[in-house]
Amino acid sequence: MQKGAAIDHKYYELLEQIQVVDFALVELNLYLDTHPDDLKSIEQYNRLAQERIPLVRRFQELYGPLMNFGHAYSKFPFEWPQTPWPWQV
Repeated sequence: MQKGAAIDHKYYELLEQIQVVDFALVELNLYLDTHPDDLKSIEQYNRLAQERIPLVRRFQELYGPLMNFGHAYSKFPFEWPQTPWPWQV
């Protein structure tokens, strides 16, 4: 999404869904650091990790990589010059 381009609401919806899942994963990870035997929390963590995969895949197909340094493929032309980057919104 280039600066000055029309607002694509799906961009923000998908990004927010990913952020919600990521937040829950971080919190569960912190909890599991001190409660490693909590099976229900491990199951919830695994469900969310699995839920995250198609969200990220869809976002990247539509809008480009979420992370740099080889964590995602780039289309041609190279997509990193395009802004805003996910962490800027």
